[in-house]
Amino acid sequence: MEKFQELKERANKRLSIADHILTQTYPLVKDPRLLLSVMENIFLALSNSMGAILYHERLFKKIPPFQDNFDSKFNMFRAKIVDRYKIDRKHVELISEIKSIIIQHRKSPIEFSRKDKLVICNEDYKMKTISIELIKEYLLKSKQFIELSRKITSKNEHLFNKE
Repeated sequence: MEKFQELKERANKRLSIADHILTQTYPLVKDPRLLLSVMENIFLALSNSMGAILYHERLFKKIPPFQDNFDSKFNMFRAKIVDRYKIDRKHVELISEIKSIIIQHRKSPIEFSRKDKLVICNEDYKMKTISIELIKEYLLKSKQFIELSRKITSKNEHLFNKE
């Protein structure tokens, strides 16, 4: 199995985990901290999906080599892939926004729950609120991006299927 195929599978798995936590676990437990877990799984799904496209393109020598870290992949994705496949900029913004929320959470000195929302504060007590509605919107957009990734990487799939 090629690396891009593995990444596609990982992306689908992370997306289904995020969906399960959001639709099954969260309604039972009602703990807003679960929303962070959903965000991280959505981010990993998006990152793996983006990686699948990049490794697919690299396999066919359409892009130069890149380092195996998020920033390098994200820059290569923006520079070479977005325009080639006419990927909507909202997908790039989604990946960037979710990554910044996760980083903000990791750096935040305090977080708390308020009315089914998770509030993350930074050092200056500027707040970022994560609600179930926001997460559902992210999940929907992520599903669209992962489907787009699947279409891009499936074009030459027949070359890698072993009968």
